[in-house]
Amino acid sequence: MVASMRMAIGLVLVAATICAQPAASVWDGVYTSDQASRGKSLYGKQCASCHGDALDGSGTAPPLSGKDFTGNWNGQTMDDLFEKIQTSMPADQPGKLSRQENAAILAFLLTSNRFPAGPKELSDDAAVLQKIRFEAAQPK
Repeated sequence: MVASMRMAIGLVLVAATICAQPAASVWDGVYTSDQASRGKSLYGKQCASCHGDALDGSGTAPPLSGKDFTGNWNGQTMDDLFEKIQTSMPADQPGKLSRQENAAILAFLLTSNRFPAGPKELSDDAAVLQKIRFEAAQPK
């Protein structure tokens, strides 16, 4: 019985440790500069005709930079934004681009919105992206 109690307590402590690990934020450098550069090229070919060269939107295509964009995604996860892009863009051929290409475009959107780059590329894995919070304002 004592061994069972110890095991149960140990499992609770492990679970608490895992749950207590802070999620990443877009302010933690979740993409690389090289990835954003690849994304800029892809954006120019696949997105700019609707969203504009300056990411300022056009017609029904919303802006992808600035307070409106960051405010719309504030509090959501990077997976929410990634899946929106993956399943609905480009508008004339949704899902045309690979997950890796969309991750590069998303890295370009992050750098365009002045979120810092870091040492590791932005993943295209949903489980990883779900752990990254989109925060419009830098945490203090």
